[in-house]
Amino acid sequence: MTSSEASPTGLWHGLRHYFKQDLLPLLADLRLAIVLLLTIALFSIAGTVLEQGQTLEFYQTNYPEDPALFGFLSWKVILPLGLDHVYRTWWFLALLIVFGASLTACTFTRQLPALGAAQGWKYYTQPRQFQKLALSTSLTDADLAILATSLGKRHYRVFQEGDSLYGRKGIVGRIGPIIVHASMILILLGAILGAMTGFFAQEIVPSGDTFRIQNIFDAGPWARAQIPTDWAVRVNRFWIDYTPDGNIDQFYSDLSVVDAAGTELDRKTIHVNEPLRYRGVTLYQADWGIAAVQIQLNQSPVLQLPMQLLDTNGPRFWGTWVPTSPDLSTGVTLLARDLQGTALIYDNDGQLTATLRSGMATTVNGVTLRLVDVIGSTGLQIKADPGIPLVYAGFGLLMLGVMMSYVSHSQVWALVQDGILYVGGRTNRAQVAFERELLTLLETLPAPKTLTLNDPEALTLNPSPKMGEGL
Repeated sequence: MTSSEASPTGLWHGLRHYFKQDLLPLLADLRLAIVLLLTIALFSIAGTVLEQGQTLEFYQTNYPEDPALFGFLSWKVILPLGLDHVYRTWWFLALLIVFGASLTACTFTRQLPALGAAQGWKYYTQPRQFQKLALSTSLTDADLAILATSLGKRHYRVFQEGDSLYGRKGIVGRIGPIIVHASMILILLGAILGAMTGFFAQEIVPSGDTFRIQNIFDAGPWARAQIPTDWAVRVNRFWIDYTPDGNIDQFYSDLSVVDAAGTELDRKTIHVNEPLRYRGVTLYQADWGIAAVQIQLNQSPVLQLPMQLLDTNGPRFWGTWVPTSPDLSTGVTLLARDLQGTALIYDNDGQLTATLRSGMATTVNGVTLRLVDVIGSTGLQIKADPGIPLVYAGFGLLMLGVMMSYVSHSQVWALVQDGILYVGGRTNRAQVAFERELLTLLETLPAPKTLTLNDPEALTLNPSPKMGEGL
């Protein structure tokens, strides 16, 4: 290595040469983009099929080593590869970054130069130049000014210099692919931002309690700044609407966002598909439970006993044990399965002794037991994803770019030489429609002397008798 090559200037020129000659063409290669896109889609499917963010015990139970799913997929494969949190793994983020770089390289090396070429133009000055066009013709006794006027009426932008003319329309069709690439890059940036800074949490909160977001299941490495510390949420009330036949119709949670002093900052009653959003954090109604039961024994104060979800294979039941003697030697089991205020009372032998509704009382073990109320708890899913605005904006631009891409970019050239008007054109899509448009345009001019299709793949049409020869 020479001293000039080892100098900072030589190294810089070497890196620039490698980037322009080797790396940039590789990134702009369509085949690489397709492979990356298919790989991202494959792992996205895996992240959808495999449960994300669960506990070790969950994966050991559902994905055992013997028998392994598909003969190889077990928890010992899922966890080391990060398939339990696909969208936050370094390799998935690397795929997104490389794919974004590929789109960017393609945009700057292909799409922008193509747009620049479409915006510029040059006149044809020789009749032989029309032979390379998909459709061309020559006419005698035709007026170039009439052709220019007809093109203008069909929304072409016309440029004329002496006996040469150029017209174009649909330049937006060249901008469309650039918008599509930009929108996909925006979506990728939003996905990366969400994966790095977003979090997902779940909370089960009884009615009347105030909580801070703490039970976080999944979070990006930079999510700490998104987790709120200066405000909390109070569950004012949770209730369920039931249908006449006793099935659940809808869950409701009346939530208040409060500051450290308890001052209400925001309030909303949420239900399924109608969340509460505050400072980039979204609280969804996701589940419910029974937190406690309020009872009264004889003339005692109202007692509130916590309820525990029972491990059953059938319908969900919550239960608690109610002592009926001061020394806790006797008691009954109280079960509930919904918030309609119905409770089942079982004695120590497991026999059903009474069925109560809120406000009713029964005598057990010589004690009057009154059911005051069944207190529900709301199950909330809490998410923060700062990348969502970028993703939504990207999808909006993507739809716009796709619609713009369907616009045909059509070009028409004309030249008058030795009393003959040469006309030709081409388009990047909708070839048949363009040919029909050009035929209609030529019908406003004197009959052509010759009319030829130079593109063997172009569609042959039958012109009107005024056109003379067929295409």
